[in-house]
Amino acid sequence: MSPRTDPRIHVSLAHLRGLRGRARAISFRPGQPSRSILNGQHASKIKGRGLNFEELRHYAPGDDVRTIDWKVTARTGAPYVRVYTEERDRPVLLVVDQRMSMFFGSVHNMKSVTAAEAAAISAFRVRDKGDRVGGIIFDDTGLHEMRPHSSARALNRFLDTLAEANGALSADAPAHTPMSLNRPVGAAARIVRSGALVMVFSDFDGWDEDTEKNLRRIAQHNELILFSVLDPTSDQLPPELDIVVSDGTLQARVNVGDETVRRKLTDFSTGRLAALFDFSARYAVPVIPLTTAEDTLPQLIRLLGGGRGRG
Repeated sequence: MSPRTDPRIHVSLAHLRGLRGRARAISFRPGQPSRSILNGQHASKIKGRGLNFEELRHYAPGDDVRTIDWKVTARTGAPYVRVYTEERDRPVLLVVDQRMSMFFGSVHNMKSVTAAEAAAISAFRVRDKGDRVGGIIFDDTGLHEMRPHSSARALNRFLDTLAEANGALSADAPAHTPMSLNRPVGAAARIVRSGALVMVFSDFDGWDEDTEKNLRRIAQHNELILFSVLDPTSDQLPPELDIVVSDGTLQARVNVGDETVRRKLTDFSTGRLAALFDFSARYAVPVIPLTTAEDTLPQLIRLLGGGRGRG
């Protein structure tokens, strides 16, 4: 199988579109099962859509007594209920990392593939619920901004741009200075005002104080979920293995069996994850850890608890 046709290395537009039917199995809404990572301390941060007041009407058997408007009932002498409709068309922004740091995988998928699949599944799920889909897809050369829209064309543009960015990743690609994580995160903070859902799919390479500041700014008036894409390199590579890493121009041999090298790999990966979970604990922002060692959809179902049509 050619690397260009192996979905573990590169995703095609057809592959991403093929994920649509399975997207209904996940949920970003409240009422999460106990096994969901969004349950418990983070449940209040995933509020769901708001409710718009529609009308007052006479109480009918079977109506929820909690919807009774007691002031109107007392004034008229007859029970009235307040009718609400669920707010629709919430803007959702998907920020997807396709930098060269994501073009790595030691077990199953490339990190770039796991991020792309998770973002596509999420895009289908929120679009099926009537929300507007937009995105920021970035690599080391630039970023593509797509403001949230409700049309099928907007969703197709997001998927097409994502597949194109993923397909451009190559070990033979010219070397570029890595894109700062703060540029796309800062763009997301600029685009969303309030009431949006922002999801970031990345290995969070380059996390620093400015990253945290921009994410905190987003979370202040919007829902924010961080999908951390990890590869089990440090604890699963055989100790006798030598690997060659490259930035597209220069190459270096890394002896994974060397204790110092292995410790630095471990410190690098666990340190970044520790920063994410520290941010999560301080600001009640959910972190969804995804691994390249498994298929993407089963992880999302396990971590998010399954949708069963809730959203």
